[in-house]
Amino acid sequence: GRALLVLLLSATVSLLGGLIFGYELGIISGALLQLQTDFHLSCFKQEVLVSAVLIGALLASLVGGILIDRHGRRRAILVSNLVLFVGSLILTLARSFTVLVIGRVTVGFAISVSSMACCIYVSEIVAAHQRGLLVSLYETGITGGILLSYALNYIFADVDEGWRYMFGLAIAPTAMQFLSILFLPVNPVKLSSWDSDCQKGLIPLQDTEDRAAAKQEPYQEKRYSFLDLFRTRDNMRRRTLVGLGLVLFQQFTGQPNVLGYASKIFHSVGFQSNSSAILASVGLGAIKVVATLVAMALADKAGRRVLLMAGCVVMAISVTTIGLTSCMAPLAMARDCRAPTDPNASHSLTQHPLTPVFPQSAVSPIPPASGAVKNQAGPGFAATRSLTKVFTSTQSKEVVPNPSLTQKKELVGQSKKRTVESTGPPLTGAPWSQHTVLNWITLLSLMAFVSAFSIGFGPMTWLVLSEIYPAGIRGRAFAFCNSFNWAANLLISLSFLDLIDAIGFSWMFLLYGLMGVMAVIFIYLFVPETKGQSLEEIDQQFSRKR
Repeated sequence: GRALLVLLLSATVSLLGGLIFGYELGIISGALLQLQTDFHLSCFKQEVLVSAVLIGALLASLVGGILIDRHGRRRAILVSNLVLFVGSLILTLARSFTVLVIGRVTVGFAISVSSMACCIYVSEIVAAHQRGLLVSLYETGITGGILLSYALNYIFADVDEGWRYMFGLAIAPTAMQFLSILFLPVNPVKLSSWDSDCQKGLIPLQDTEDRAAAKQEPYQEKRYSFLDLFRTRDNMRRRTLVGLGLVLFQQFTGQPNVLGYASKIFHSVGFQSNSSAILASVGLGAIKVVATLVAMALADKAGRRVLLMAGCVVMAISVTTIGLTSCMAPLAMARDCRAPTDPNASHSLTQHPLTPVFPQSAVSPIPPASGAVKNQAGPGFAATRSLTKVFTSTQSKEVVPNPSLTQKKELVGQSKKRTVESTGPPLTGAPWSQHTVLNWITLLSLMAFVSAFSIGFGPMTWLVLSEIYPAGIRGRAFAFCNSFNWAANLLISLSFLDLIDAIGFSWMFLLYGLMGVMAVIFIYLFVPETKGQSLEEIDQQFSRKR
């Protein structure tokens, strides 16, 4: 009975950790729609506000590993819950832009520490044959959290100062996770009473041989310094290569940007009203949730390597297809960032990087009246377009890309004078209206990309990272790889528009396809299969291999 309780509580901690992470990434899109009018935010201030989470997350990646290794995984999760509670409170009560930024940095720090500690803690506390399922549950929580943020953005869009409720509601799952982990045992790696706890069945770990090995661990546990990550001792250099390779390929296959293309695809196949754009975005979210559930079910059966390679192959084919179809059915590009400084002025369109500027008739008829921000644009197409982008950046680990490119408040209250104003060519009609078949191929490719990412790189990267390092340095190693993940995400997002200017949209996606092929080769050559093995066995396997 106690073993089952530990299993259920571990699942709860993993799911709630992901839910909070996804919610905090997703909620800012809808909140920005109101914050921009309440605080008269310029484009730069919107960038700062969304990037604040990144800054907090990067800080956590640098110091969080030490906290996790020195003070234990369980305590790190409890501390991250308290920090998140403080951050949410700051945001809910904020009266100035500076306080909002401080609140978002605090939240970013908390969700980054929590994401690392949750994956490591759960991987250490459950049996080898359940580890894939329960660590992947974190990724499911992220996708669920983003869907929840969609729903709450919609509900509070017309509520006065609704952003306060959006930020404040994060306190509920935080409190639930805090209470859940209080009933869980201290992190097993730190236990001095391995023998008694295993025999009591408190921790349902492994079989008889593994239990015998586990009993030995406390006094056999090796001490590592941070620099050991780059040395040949216990083959640590190869482990670091595997970890960094996975997080960098996860980003360089285009996941922070591919869904930025989604709103254009939806329009090209006929999703042109507010409600249909929302449904399309939520539909993509639902596909992601289903795919992540499939990954959870298969992680301990098919194995990590198989899912990673299969996911990469499908992602490479999908982005290559999008690149080829966009050669034949080009879409107009616009890069523009004009935020209204006068709240009574007609609101210009703060462009998504991949959003075409449609004639007024082509978009759903949101009137360009003053006050369009709160009353019209809230749950509308533009807000959803911004939210759609968030889905690429889950797992955390996939942070919301830089706001100057993606997350800014996107208002569709265009004045007719500004309808065709953009840096791209003006549109006189939908240039892709004759390419219906190609557009549907592109849409299906997008869905395939989302599914493949959610089955492969999404959950598996973090599962493998929580398994391949020795217990004594696992926290710092995970944090080191995580910092590269956040930094690469920021770099990709910042360079996306410049690269499109330099090499063109189609070539950009073909380049992502090439990176996908390289990722398959990397996984085949370097990433070992870890399914069904205890963490000690994985450690021994790595230590022996040269």
